[in-house]
Amino acid sequence: MKFGEKVVKFRKLILIVAVVLLIPSVLGMKATKINYDMLTYLPKDMDTVKGQDLLMDEFGKGGFTLVVVENMKTDDVKTLKKQIQAVPHVDSVLNLQQVINPAVPLKMYPSVVQKNIKNENASMLAVFFDTSTSAEPTIEAIHKIRAISSKNVYVSGLSALVTDLKAICEREEAKYVGIAVILSLIAMMLLLDSYAAPFLFLISIGMAILYNLGTNIMFGEISYVTKAIAAVLQLGVTTDYSIFLWHSYIENMDKGMDDYEGMAEAVNNTLTSVVGSSVTTIAGFLALCAMTYTMGRDLGLVMAKGVFFGVLTSVTILPAMLMAFRNILKKTRHRSLIPDMKKLAHGLTGRYGIYLAIFAILLIPAIIGYNKKVVIYDFTKMLSSSAGDLAASDTQFMTANQKLEKDFKIGTTELIIADASLDSVKARSMCDEIEDLPGVQNVLGMDALMGTAIPKDILPSELKSSLMGSKHQMIMVNSRYKVSTDECNDQIDQINKILNKYDKSAKLIGEAPATKDLIQLTARDFNVVSFLSILAVFFIIFFVLRSVTLPFLLVAAIEFAIYVNLGIPGYTGLELPFIVPVCISTIQLGSTVDYAILMSTRYKTERMSGKGKRDAIETAAAASIPSVIVSAVGFFTATFGVGVYSNIGIISTFCNLMARGALISMATVILVVPALFMAFDKLICRTTKGLRPKDLAAAGKGETVE
Repeated sequence: MKFGEKVVKFRKLILIVAVVLLIPSVLGMKATKINYDMLTYLPKDMDTVKGQDLLMDEFGKGGFTLVVVENMKTDDVKTLKKQIQAVPHVDSVLNLQQVINPAVPLKMYPSVVQKNIKNENASMLAVFFDTSTSAEPTIEAIHKIRAISSKNVYVSGLSALVTDLKAICEREEAKYVGIAVILSLIAMMLLLDSYAAPFLFLISIGMAILYNLGTNIMFGEISYVTKAIAAVLQLGVTTDYSIFLWHSYIENMDKGMDDYEGMAEAVNNTLTSVVGSSVTTIAGFLALCAMTYTMGRDLGLVMAKGVFFGVLTSVTILPAMLMAFRNILKKTRHRSLIPDMKKLAHGLTGRYGIYLAIFAILLIPAIIGYNKKVVIYDFTKMLSSSAGDLAASDTQFMTANQKLEKDFKIGTTELIIADASLDSVKARSMCDEIEDLPGVQNVLGMDALMGTAIPKDILPSELKSSLMGSKHQMIMVNSRYKVSTDECNDQIDQINKILNKYDKSAKLIGEAPATKDLIQLTARDFNVVSFLSILAVFFIIFFVLRSVTLPFLLVAAIEFAIYVNLGIPGYTGLELPFIVPVCISTIQLGSTVDYAILMSTRYKTERMSGKGKRDAIETAAAASIPSVIVSAVGFFTATFGVGVYSNIGIISTFCNLMARGALISMATVILVVPALFMAFDKLICRTTKGLRPKDLAAAGKGETVE
């Protein structure tokens, strides 16, 4: 008994098991932690990561924030500090106003202390947490600090950003799925020949999505980017499989088969087609695992697993559901809006030179735009590219960052973890050199605060315990430069040179140094992942089509579509979050090259049957274009609505580019691929197994190469 026959025979059992499995899936989904800190995906062997671990291990400090207090009396600031100190998981709170010992004249203190003391309009509190930047206790602590006194109190930094980001994601994620489902449903109802079938498709795909999200518990946690787009992306890339099954089933019914026989045969046919189709998509996602920035692995593994579940449900659960509702399906069939494509296919082959010329002409500006695209690494920008649509309550961290910049001229804060036994004179000289660097606003450390004229014994014990550990000391560097800018990255290089001069073991940590590492990593990652995805897809096409030439032509066509897609921002000025280009290039290649493979498979079949070049290409194009349109429009509708709706910049940008990429790939396959077949038919036939003259002669088809 073949697989399809077993599915039909045990269809009721399959549905029962499918429903029961939803229970552990939902529980697993709820138990999977979500990571909102994108810097935690840096390799563990980097100095910035090691320094962060050292901060936690020795000082008991993880995340930290600078709290800006405006127009508040000194006594009220002291009261606020005590209230913040009492918040669970707040390790320590530093207030420079409490550094002063009344017995020591103010003029004896370094300028950094005097400046902060004399700032009549604002005070700055440095708050350290005993948990990491994005840990749940840290986020809860941020909420409680804000609740203590919302008036004129502003919490800045990465932990505050993560807090606001988490709130937006939790509010919007369910709506993403709802938008994708509604738009996909409308598109399929119009483009397919049934009003009822799309509902069953989406129920089946919804189960696959829940299985995927539920099994993410095996990873412990996933990134917020993965969680936000996984369901939408899985819907977009796996809808094809349901459509393949439906078309095969209807075709069998039209041939006169009964319901059971027609579905069994459809399952067997779909299994063969879908497995081959899904391999390229899975390969594209798995290529992301090669990134040293491990968010790529996070997204790649989750989505590859999602494609697997999409294949599995399309050949088990969906057939069982279609059989259960077969009478309703028969009553709700209608004519598809997609017209016959024979005339279009005839025109494409007749004027193929025009489309090749357009391909060649557009390639140049596409490459130029691709190389001009602006990639951003500032997490604030990634979240706030749609900030105009966000309420002030959603972006409290942005207001706080602006206050920090306005009142204290601080754009970013870094921490130096230095040797505690470093000589005071050398430590003071090191801090002075750093403070003299362009853009450094101030340096706050034991020796920097006190200088060499004031003994450390007179310092408050709270300050000493916060800044000094058993083996290391902590020095805070406040810079006017913003994260990821060239000025900030140059400044980090200069600080590291100074640290190396005085203390070779010292480490510079914080958002800015980590982001600088991220920039260097992703530049390498982009090239490696793109190369691996192209190589994997190339060999998959090579083995599927048994051709030397077709892999080059098909990959070139989809890569052209990718360059056009990623080249447009180079002309529009759209800033792309760093993770977007590498994900788009691999996902668009892996998921839309199927359109080209579909047309190529039919073209090869027609040529092997003995048809001439143009007849074979016209037949292949006419037969394939409707499926390509339905597939691409399904991908487009699943992502476009989310891109328009989302208030999270990185999610909006990612979905918009995926939606546009689907349409560009569709247009490329419909217009350019037949033209490439026309231009290179002779070469294709001579380099493809089954089309070579000797193969055709052996099959009794004769010489058909024109």
